Amino acid sequence: MGQDEVSTWDGVTLRSSYSDWVIEGRDKLADAARDGDWPRVFDLLKAHPDWINSGRVGGSSRYAPLHQVAWHGADADIAHQLVAGGAWRMLRTAQGEQAVDIADRMGHHHLLVPLTPVIRHQLPVETMRSIQRHFHTLIHDRAGDLITDQQLRLPELETLTEQRNPACWFAVPGMYGGFSYRLERTELTVESWCRIVGGSGQRHVIDEHGARLVAEGFV
Repeated sequence: MGQDEVSTWDGVTLRSSYSDWVIEGRDKLADAARDGDWPRVFDLLKAHPDWINSGRVGGSSRYAPLHQVAWHGADADIAHQLVAGGAWRMLRTAQGEQAVDIADRMGHHHLLVPLTPVIRHQLPVETMRSIQRHFHTLIHDRAGDLITDQQLRLPELETLTEQRNPACWFAVPGMYGGFSYRLERTELTVESWCRIVGGSGQRHVIDEHGARLVAEGFV
């Protein structure tokens, strides 16, 4: 993934929300990572680089490939290659573990350095939590019942702090659009729209105190 490319937040948990070919491909990736078949993992990610932070659709563990690297105790080179390709070391599993936590728990100490997150955009934890809370409220306001109907996993902002380009795309099935968000110092700029509704675009700026609408009607 290039320095200026926008990452994708994988918040879709229902297998019915994807086409059969996506489910088949994502299952192959999850199986290969689970089995420690790293050549197969890299072949699949070469074709679908946006899957690098994705786990099995509907899976309970929420293990992405980098978490499986930590669990298996793979060579450090594998971890370095995934991170270079855009894998987030800050991404948490369903149990709240980052890849470095898994490696430490499993005794794979050779992975602690390559899996320790490097923070490029400093943001106080309490500020980030406040911004994330306001962001989630905005998502619920804009997407309504789709959030619960689709059983979506809402974006976790701490992954932005390690990205060279601290921006992400969060698609909402049924909305025919979604949320594009970018961290800028201590604020989050969010653009949201529905592609089949003219003039639906809204831009909000969110800080620790709340969200404010700064533009609308641009999509």
